[in-house]
Amino acid sequence: MTAAPWPAPFSATPLDATVTIPASKSLTNRYLVLAALADGASRLRAPLQSRDSDLMIGALRALGAGIEEVPGTGAAPDLLVTPIRGGAPVEAAVDCGLAGTVMRFVPPLAALVAGTFMFDGDPAARVRPMAPVVAALEGLGVRVENGGDGMMPFTVHGTGAVRGGHVAIDAAGSSQFVSAMLLVGARFTEGLHLEHTGESVPSVDHIAMTVAVLRSLGVAVDDSTPRHWIVQPGPIAAFDVLLEQDLSNAGPFLAAALATRGTVRIPNWPANTTQVGDKWREILPQFGATVTLEDGLLTVTGGPEIRGVDIADTSELAPSTAALCALATGPSRLRGIAHLRGHETDRLAALVAEINALGGNAEETADGLIITPAPLHGGLFHSYADHRMATAGAIIGLAVPGVEVEDIATTAKTMPGFPRMWAQMVAQTAPAGAGAGD
Repeated sequence: MTAAPWPAPFSATPLDATVTIPASKSLTNRYLVLAALADGASRLRAPLQSRDSDLMIGALRALGAGIEEVPGTGAAPDLLVTPIRGGAPVEAAVDCGLAGTVMRFVPPLAALVAGTFMFDGDPAARVRPMAPVVAALEGLGVRVENGGDGMMPFTVHGTGAVRGGHVAIDAAGSSQFVSAMLLVGARFTEGLHLEHTGESVPSVDHIAMTVAVLRSLGVAVDDSTPRHWIVQPGPIAAFDVLLEQDLSNAGPFLAAALATRGTVRIPNWPANTTQVGDKWREILPQFGATVTLEDGLLTVTGGPEIRGVDIADTSELAPSTAALCALATGPSRLRGIAHLRGHETDRLAALVAEINALGGNAEETADGLIITPAPLHGGLFHSYADHRMATAGAIIGLAVPGVEVEDIATTAKTMPGFPRMWAQMVAQTAPAGAGAGD
């Protein structure tokens, strides 16, 4: 039975809210992969609990890692991870759901495990590009069955070891293709020299995150030559790490400050981070917001209007950014995001369809979107089983009465409890007469 659409809360009053965000999906799933390869048991403190992280845990357990929940000091239990150890060959099915980190990061890891591993996922996952991962594995001598179309389902035949060395791929479709190989490269017998042969790689901040995490665990990575990454063979140190909150997922809540001309605060914002979501501190002022970071408290206050913008490479932040563009008083252009056509859905086409269905004026370009001011009205905002589309609809609904979001439950992919968190935020309104201009 299909769930009824979610009535997006509308706020005619400026918000005055403080919101705490769950842990980073990108960091949680990277650390989980590395814990499965480490030289001892590792602990992830306050990791993300979501569909994507649950899928990663399930995949790693299928490959032989031990993962146990234990009490922690955060809202979520800690995870104790015992790395994969060699043994008799195993046969397992790996459910990737719609998680790009699982479908891209785990097949190279499976190549290091003796066994047969069949990868598949949600129907929408079967159209997400996988060819660069398949090509990289085959280029390193790994047998991949039914991978000829560059999409799931396919089967990886692991032998327990990968020689490694030089391999060239075209990673123009996703930075995850690079991160997938870097995460396991140190465990290849000869290490890894990965070369990118296509156009520029999108979302390079995510590659920088991967490199930084690897280096923090003692892995030598040379990225000094553009389009080349060299990972030296060697151990991956066991670790005990407290996960940062997900700064990308903070975006819709910060955007709420602009949509309502109010203020939203997020505590424990890191002073230094590799997360792409830290770009909100650069993006939101361009819309006219005031943004401050003091003693770990990020405060965003909306201006008297939402200005139009011209921004390049907003990556996974693009749906929330586009929602603000739809509410802006001037035209906006988002550039350098053509790769979003291969995300959970074709996000560019989806954003155009949903913004225009509410009376907006959005159009696709070769590498992004142009959004022109137009009066918006209520209506159904489709999510396309994409968590960031659903939160984009929630942002618009704050400023436009009568917006309903189809399948709000898809937000559980990276942020379980989003509807509850959103409602709690909206309930925190500014005192009467207060606002951004006061």
